[in-house]
Parts: sequence; C-alpha cells; structure tokens
Amino acid sequence: MNVLSRSLALVAVTAAGSLVLAGCVARAEQEGGDALTVTSTNDSCEISSASAASGTLNFAVTNAGSDTTEFYLLASDGLRIVGEVENIAPGASRTLTVLAQPGDYYTLCKPGMLGDGVGRAAFTVTGESVAVDGEDAELKQQAVDLYAAFVKDQVGQLVPAVDEFVTAYVAGDDETAKQMFPQVRAYYERIEPVAEALGDLDPRIDFREVDAVADGIDWTGFHRIEKDLWVPASDALNSDGVTPAWQGWEPSTPGQRADVGDLLVADVQELYDYVHGQEFVDTLESQGIAGISNGAIALLDEVATGKISGEEDWWSGTDLYDFAANVEGSKMAFSLVRDFAVASGAEGEELVAQIDDGYAQLEAELAAFGSLSDGFVAYGALTEADKRALSDQINALAEPLSQLTVTVLE
Repeated sequence: MNVLSRSLALVAVTAAGSLVLAGCVARAEQEGGDALTVTSTNDSCEISSASAASGTLNFAVTNAGSDTTEFYLLASDGLRIVGEVENIAPGASRTLTVLAQPGDYYTLCKPGMLGDGVGRAAFTVTGESVAVDGEDAELKQQAVDLYAAFVKDQVGQLVPAVDEFVTAYVAGDDETAKQMFPQVRAYYERIEPVAEALGDLDPRIDFREVDAVADGIDWTGFHRIEKDLWVPASDALNSDGVTPAWQGWEPSTPGQRADVGDLLVADVQELYDYVHGQEFVDTLESQGIAGISNGAIALLDEVATGKISGEEDWWSGTDLYDFAANVEGSKMAFSLVRDFAVASGAEGEELVAQIDDGYAQLEAELAAFGSLSDGFVAYGALTEADKRALSDQINALAEPLSQLTVTVLE
C-alpha cells in the first residue's frame, strides 16, 4: 500500500444474484412454521435438517458448549454470509430468521467467535424463488448489517491465523511461515479498506518498505516479515527499482523477530476491537449502501494500483493471492447492492449485466494461474502478455463499476 489513509470502503456479502436479508418477511413461510433447531457445542454444529423449502427460515440456535458462540448460514461458495446470529452465551438460545432463496448453502457454528468455526455442513433450500416485502430503508439497513457481519467474520479468522503465522516466524520455522503468508493475508485483503480508514493502522500492518521510508515511519507488519522470510539477493533492488535491497536493512535477529511479530499481533487485535465496537457500527450506518458500493470500486482499485504491477509482495511473489482476495471483496460488495441497482430501472439492469460479465471474465482470467484454495503461480511466472490480459480485464470491469454508486442512489 502507498496511501496513508483513505475513506472507508466497504465489502459485503449476500446470496449470489438475490438480496437475502435477516428479518425480512417473505410471501412464502417455512413449511409447517416450525423452526430448524441448531445445537452448538465446543466442537460440533448439529442442525435438525439438511434442507428446507424456500421462504422465511427460522434457525433456533442453542449453545450447549462452554464458549460464547455464533451461527452462520453461508452461500454456496462457503464464504459469503447470508445470515448470522452472534454472542450466544453458554446455555442460551437465539433465533436467526432469514429469507432463503432456492440454492445450496452451508451451516456453521463458531464457538469462541474466532477462527474457521466447526461443523460446517451442506444445507439445501428447495422450491421456487420468493419475493421480498419490506420498506426500502429496512432493506438498506439489512445490507449494512450483513456487511458488518462479513467484516467481523473475516477479522475473526484473521486473528488466530496471524497468531499461528507469527508463532512460526518467531520460532524460525520459515518454511511453514512462507506457506501461511499468502493465505493469512487473504483475510486482510478482503476487508483492507476498513484498516485504511484508521489512520496509521494499515501502514503498521501492510506498508511496503519503500512507502514506510518515504513517509518517515517505522517499518513493521506483513511486508517486514515477508522480507525476512524471502531474503533478497545481495544485488537485488527494492520495488522502487532504485534502492538496493540491503540498503539500511538486514535480516531480523531472533529478538527483532519477536518484537515485529508482537506488533503485528497487537495491530490485528486493534482492528478486531474496532470492528466489534460502536464506532464501526456508526461509521457503517453513516455511509449506508453508498459506502458499500464505493467499497466495490475501491477494492478493485487496490488490484489496479498495486497487485497487477507485482509491487505488493515484492519478495514472495504472492501478489496473485492478494489480487484474488481483493476481487472477492469487491464482488461481495457489489452483490449486496446489486438489487438496488437493478431496481433503478433499465439503465441499472444494463449496468448490472455489464458488471456481472466483467467479474466473470476477470475471474476466468485469474483462474488460469490458480486459486486461493489450491495456490497460485508466483507472480514472476506471468508473461507480459499475461499481465496485459489481466490489466485489460480489470479496466473493462472498472468502467461500469465506477457508475455503480450513483446508480444505487437513484
């Protein structure tokens, strides 16, 4: 990153192609009116049925474990949140109500409200699509609430992942830390603009060396660790193409590694505390759906200004992981305001079709080089033609996406 702070840009999630919001009333009710029961323990998440008819679904969640827990209904990609209920104390019960369209989903519990969760299971919704009844203001508020849930989930997974990554780095287990580096960063890259809005938090977590030097701040965070893990050759240059890699730098001592690792853990914890606080809620509500739409644009800009050039992960060559995570975050933000754009009229429908096509083509181009789950090729393996093709797809998507905010506000 080379920007000290930016306005808050938002990413959000919902079921693909349809607005699915907790608390809305549908024209089709859950068959029989009975709630699906969910029992969350420290290591399991048991649900009374693996399927239900489309419409308003009620999940009655009981916490039979020893830690405060959460329950999620996830979209078919296992990432996007359709609905969630959190802060369920041991022995307590809460109900999640969602309007679920036909499709494939996953259910998941998260005891301790950190990490990947437990008991992930397939869940199917059958039947016909159902219409949503509700005031426009209510739907917009629900969109903001779902975005908040997504951010909390990503940061909740980032915290333990960074702890494990830092443990390997401090212990000198560089091979393990190298394998973890791009995967851990994906949680951050999906919601990075949240940290960018918090003054010097993003610089502490994610500044490159040349940017820290230019701004006269101490260099810490992911990229300080990256250079220790991928020690450059003696004649290598920094990403500015001018500064020698070893000028004013040498590999961290074990004590320095411990200090740098502790700082990263503390900074990520600060991000976690922020997204679970009232200031975050107030900021989201003040931004509304315009903030979510602007987030789709800003996250694609992250790709265009840093990842596509290969300057972000200069030493590790793992830029495509960051690229993919930024695109995921951008697409999620778009998915949450998509229906508002369609509702604006024929021009909105046409714009949405262009954006849908742009994401599909960009994802297909990126898939030629790997995936977040299976790994990507090193950025240095891409030819100039490969980079141009990716850049062309980014530009093709950026043009209609830039019109999104004004369209959803019509």
